[in-house]
Amino acid sequence: MKPRYRLLPYLLLLPALVMELLIHIVPMAVGIIMSFKQLTQFFIRDWTAAPWTALNNYRIAVDFSAPIGQSLLNSFWVTCSFTLFAVAFSWLLGVAAAIFMQEPFWGRGVLRAVFLVPYALPVYAAVITWSFMFQRDTGLLNHVLHDQLHLVAEKPFWLIGDNSFIALVVVSVWKTWPFAFLTVMAGLQNVPRELYEAAAMDGATVWQQIREITMPALRPVNQVLVLVLFLWTFNDFNTPYILFGKSAPEAADLISIHIYQSSFVTWNFGSGSAMSVLLLLFLLVVTGIYLVVTARWRDADA
Repeated sequence: MKPRYRLLPYLLLLPALVMELLIHIVPMAVGIIMSFKQLTQFFIRDWTAAPWTALNNYRIAVDFSAPIGQSLLNSFWVTCSFTLFAVAFSWLLGVAAAIFMQEPFWGRGVLRAVFLVPYALPVYAAVITWSFMFQRDTGLLNHVLHDQLHLVAEKPFWLIGDNSFIALVVVSVWKTWPFAFLTVMAGLQNVPRELYEAAAMDGATVWQQIREITMPALRPVNQVLVLVLFLWTFNDFNTPYILFGKSAPEAADLISIHIYQSSFVTWNFGSGSAMSVLLLLFLLVVTGIYLVVTARWRDADA
């Protein structure tokens, strides 16, 4: 290779590296530095002049006997519950729909396109539409449940109180399951049709074919899919922010909104940055454990 071409791969990678630094690495490093400072509204003009507090912001965040720590812990458990339900239902719907669409039938292409509409819609337009539908007096949901079907005696509130958690899970699943559907559908393309034909000749039922052929073949896809859904859902900020605004109900107080409130509502950016770093560490630990466990499963199956 000529010397002038040896640098070509590095030059082609340079724009991506610069963008990665500007978009991810540098803001992350600044956030970590801010977490060690007493950065309040008095130092907004020059955040570098804020006094250092060492680990004080972290101590306050994890002091679960104090109000700040208690509210952060409550937000953490709400986020865990929300993530569990949202990921489980999204994955289940995506897998079921992909398996259902595996066999060709009339209108399958149209149905596939309809299934992908929630994934293609802009997040703000989709969630704000759900917000209108969840309105107590004028929303479509209460109109159907109360006025048309008479399933409830009184129109419930969906955007405040305990029902806000259900509303949040519904919107998240509606927004996320098409990605699971698309991913699993792509994975099913690699499953040889001959396996199903041989199983059918041996008398295997449809459920047995799904259990013995489809699900084992989809295991590598599902391992990546569940991890991606977990990270997206646990970090989700747009859905609760658009649905509830700056002040989410306690039942739907996700940790992303909680950190936002700690930073931009109380103007304590040092404390909010410390919570963000703790969230990052938690996600790194969970991701590492998940990758180790799934790698051992792969080795055991090999």
